[in-house]
Amino acid sequence: MFTYSTKGTCSRQIIFDVDSENKMHNVKFIGGCSGNLQGVARLVEGRDIDEIEKLLSGVKCRNNTSCPDQLSKAIEAYKKAQADK
Repeated sequence: MFTYSTKGTCSRQIIFDVDSENKMHNVKFIGGCSGNLQGVARLVEGRDIDEIEKLLSGVKCRNNTSCPDQLSKAIEAYKKAQADK
């Protein structure tokens, strides 16, 4: 389970798992627009994190970011944490 604290969005945190095949699972957004974020979580379930990161990076809403963009940043932080282990 990886937890990322968002910046500049209504959601405050993103929590997710990544399996041994680099697939994302169990995505949960804490705060934010519940319906939209449940939709994002379902759409990314079981997909490769590199694909998700590339697809969602740069999606803008307010504050020059968005919850999908923050998910891409969470993946980037996850990959950095794994490399630092």
